Amino acid sequence: MTRQRLQKLIAAAGLCSRRRAEEWIQAGRITVDGQVARVGDQADPHQQTICVDGRALPSRGAARVLLLNKPVGVICSCDDPQGRRTVLDLLPPEHRAGLHPVGRLDADSRGALLLTDLGEFTLKLTHPRYSHAKTYRVWVEGVPSEAVLDRWCRGFPLDGRPTRPAEVRRLQTRGARSLLEIELREGRNRQIRRMAEVLGHPVLDLRRTVIAGLPLGDLAEGCWMWLSEGEWKPMLDRAVPLDLHRPCD
Repeated sequence: MTRQRLQKLIAAAGLCSRRRAEEWIQAGRITVDGQVARVGDQADPHQQTICVDGRALPSRGAARVLLLNKPVGVICSCDDPQGRRTVLDLLPPEHRAGLHPVGRLDADSRGALLLTDLGEFTLKLTHPRYSHAKTYRVWVEGVPSEAVLDRWCRGFPLDGRPTRPAEVRRLQTRGARSLLEIELREGRNRQIRRMAEVLGHPVLDLRRTVIAGLPLGDLAEGCWMWLSEGEWKPMLDRAVPLDLHRPCD
């Protein structure tokens, strides 16, 4: 095993978040082969002895991945300086250590969110070079025309660069609002809300229903479930490069 930063190894062992592990290092609570560690130090857990408060770092257990149905108003973070409720607050205390959200879902949005303690899983589901699909059900103001839906589907400049092609369908209309199903293969900050605003149809409600082929299903809002290895490993296989020339249905 190659050497890795201490805070990453401590978090992977499920003791705390990387940020908290860095605080422990700064406080002199971490040693490597009997020497007090410093921020930025690396180690190989197979060749060196890493201790926290004099106790050896536990070996890495099985990877943990869970699916959460995030409610509106909950922050996608491990902690919040403003004291707002985070996704970890929705879990029992004994399950929180080492877990972190995979990507983001803004506070005003709800639906499917993954949490894990496996770095490789997070990388392959969030890094731009791995393209995985995310599906949303979105209520917007008004009734978007076919021309508007086509423009949304094909993409347009946002933050100075074009958005990737998307799949956008109108599912139903109720009075002065419409329900759209949107599939994205990128995840810019508040992308759907900002695109909807530009197109003249502000978002009223946004719920993510599928991540990398995994549906939220009937999981109740605010609830969560552990995923088996057979459920989360195929998600890594679905994270494939996007064909930018793929036609929009």
